[in-house]
Amino acid sequence: MFRLGFSVSGSAAIVFVGIFLAFSTAYTASTNGFERVNDAQSAVDDEALERQNTALNITNATYDSGNGTLLLDVDNEGAAELSVGAVDLLVDNTYRDNFTARRVDGDAATDLWLPGERLHLEVSLPTRPTRVKVVSGPGVADVEVL
Repeated sequence: MFRLGFSVSGSAAIVFVGIFLAFSTAYTASTNGFERVNDAQSAVDDEALERQNTALNITNATYDSGNGTLLLDVDNEGAAELSVGAVDLLVDNTYRDNFTARRVDGDAATDLWLPGERLHLEVSLPTRPTRVKVVSGPGVADVEVL
């Protein structure tokens, strides 16, 4: 009959402690990874819902050749609150951010564009454009051909 000495018992204890530490580290890493994936999926779902609740309508797009100004009126016809600062304007496929006026229902100080409100934009342009596109923060857009 063999007797297990301290070296075999000590080695087994060290191996078991090592396995326990490795498992606990792997469990923590995998839990954090799954949590990050779930958070990312939730953010994607929230963005998709915001896009579904966003609708724009360009109600007026005119070019005043007297002073070289493009005048735009855009209605927020969706259910989502939008940020005026996140609105982008493309004029003949050129990005424009040189607004001479940008107001929501007459208020130039607000950045909040609520459902049912009208955004008024004015941009100085040297020539009459043929196409304008207004893009909201969530990426929903409307196009008007002049």
